[in-house]
Amino acid sequence: MKILFTGANGFLGKNVIPVLRRKSFDVKTLGTHSADFVNNITDEIPLFEERFDMIFHAAGKAHSIPKSKEEEIIFYDVNYQGTKNLCLSLEKNLPKIFIFISTVAVYGKDFGQNISENFPLEGNTPYAKSKILAEKFLADWCKANNVKLFILRPSLIAGPNPPGNLRDMINAIKRRKYFNIAGGTARKSIFWVEDFAELTASIINKDGGIYNVCDNHNPSFKDISDKISKMLNKKPAASIPYFVALLLAKIGDLLGEKAPINSLRLKKITESLTFSNEKIKKELDFNPSNVMEKFQL
Repeated sequence: MKILFTGANGFLGKNVIPVLRRKSFDVKTLGTHSADFVNNITDEIPLFEERFDMIFHAAGKAHSIPKSKEEEIIFYDVNYQGTKNLCLSLEKNLPKIFIFISTVAVYGKDFGQNISENFPLEGNTPYAKSKILAEKFLADWCKANNVKLFILRPSLIAGPNPPGNLRDMINAIKRRKYFNIAGGTARKSIFWVEDFAELTASIINKDGGIYNVCDNHNPSFKDISDKISKMLNKKPAASIPYFVALLLAKIGDLLGEKAPINSLRLKKITESLTFSNEKIKKELDFNPSNVMEKFQL
């Protein structure tokens, strides 16, 4: 089966493409450099002369907070307009299957437990809004062109050299500047990056759908930080009492955005945010890896 993998030079591409090839998929890559097709998806992409059986659309913008209107627009340019450009470029030779990497951020939840695919899409950040728009566009485009659509909404993704919040935690632990709060008992859904290849193989003969993507265990902040500390040969992170963190958060509320912690951030790291993966396990016969068993730096 021939796959076009977009965002080939990103975190998913670097970790998933080698596994797909070991599984005998014929993978062609699209990226802004070092790819079979070198294009920026925010620009118009030339029509592909070959047909792909499957599109794995992982190209997108994430892991940053926009500081200006111009930076906000980039999310829409890449995640929404880039997706439209990609689809227009495929209309001469339509694929059978389209896999879109969305995000659990579309739900707009900072805390909550066992959030399912039936929850409303209330994400209000430029990242979440741009992904919601892309999801809606793809639903219409795939239906009009008889392409099976799989929208995958991953939680925190773990793997070698991860980006985002997980990378920040690793760097803080390296510098001995990471602390759990109130024992670090809050739980977060997490997913092992290479499992996207296993999931791709599971999708081939299925009918499409929208799925949360995470493992079964929802480790706590302490579980994750202890695992990282052990791999770095560091002592486990100390814990700050909740009342101390609350005092610092109240001060942060007064100081504004530059403060390292405020009441909202405190709530995010002391309350659990977990997602249900029952639908993906049942409908796609998929059994995710235990991230804490596989996790490596």
